[in-house]
Amino acid sequence: MDSYGPVTGDAVPVELQEWPERRVPVAGVDLLVRDLPAAAPDLPPALFVHGLGGSSLNWTALGLLLKDTISGIAPDLPGFGRTPLSGVTGITEQADVLVQLLEREYDRPVHVFGNSMGGASSVALAAQRPDLVASLTLVSPALPHPRVSASALWFTALATPRLGPAVLERTQRLPFDQRFEASLAMVFGDPRALPPEVRAAYEAELHRRDTDPWSRQATVEGARSILRSSLARPRRSLWADAAAVQCPVLLIYGGKDRLVDARIRTKAQRAFPNAHLLYLPQSGHVAQMEHPEEVARAFRHLIA
Repeated sequence: MDSYGPVTGDAVPVELQEWPERRVPVAGVDLLVRDLPAAAPDLPPALFVHGLGGSSLNWTALGLLLKDTISGIAPDLPGFGRTPLSGVTGITEQADVLVQLLEREYDRPVHVFGNSMGGASSVALAAQRPDLVASLTLVSPALPHPRVSASALWFTALATPRLGPAVLERTQRLPFDQRFEASLAMVFGDPRALPPEVRAAYEAELHRRDTDPWSRQATVEGARSILRSSLARPRRSLWADAAAVQCPVLLIYGGKDRLVDARIRTKAQRAFPNAHLLYLPQSGHVAQMEHPEEVARAFRHLIA
C-alpha cells in the first residue's frame, strides 16, 4: 500500500521529498524509476521493491535516511504506481523484471530492500541470481504461512475468478473516506500516530490510484500469485529459495501487522542461512514507513 514515512527534516518533511523520477524500458514496458538523491556518487547501490498495491513512494523516507550510506533506485513495478500493466503480475515475473533492471543499471551486487510481495520477489531474485545481490532487507515478506488468517482468506477471495474483481468493485463503491480509513488501519500499526502531512500524502496517492485503469487487474493477479506461492510444493517454494540465499538477510516484522502474521518470524530466521531479525511490536505492515529510523539503524548494523 502506498504512503510515506513519518520522518521530518529541517525544512520540508522527509516524507514529502519525492525522489527524482525517470522512465526505464524493461521487459516491454517503461518502468517509472525513482533515484535516491545520494550524498556521494560512489556509494554502494541499492534496489527498493514495493509490495502489492504499493509503489516506489513506499521507500521515500527510509531511502533519504540512508542517502549517506547507499545510492539506490525504486521502481514502480508493472501494474502499480505509475507503470502500466504489461503482463508482469506474479512473484516470478517480478523477479525477472528486477534481474533485467539490475543488469541494465549496475555492474556490481546491490543491497535489495523488499516489502510484502516485493519481499517475496526479492527472495526469488536472490535465489535466482545471487551474483546480483549483496544483502537482503525484507520487511514483512509474503512468505508462505502455515496458519490460515483473515488476511489469507482475503487474498484467497481476491485470487478467486469472478469473486476477486467483484470484491474490488464493491469496495470501490464505498465512500472514499471509508476506504481511506480502512486502508490506513490495514497497513499501519497505529494510524492515529501518523503526522497530518503523512495522512495527506497517503490520501492524495489513493486518489491518484483510483484513476489507474490497470489497478484492479494488477491487484487481483498479484493476489493469485501470492496464493499460488503458498500452495507450491516444498522443493519449488519460496522457503526453498530462502534456504538457497547466502547473502546477509535482515528480516523485519511488525507486531501489529494485519497482513503478515509476525509469528512466522522464527521460521523465517531459521530458513535463511545468514539471517538477522528486527521485531517491532508497535509496527504494522510497512515498518520502513512507520518506523524508518529503526529500520535504517538495523540496516547499517547489517552491513557494518
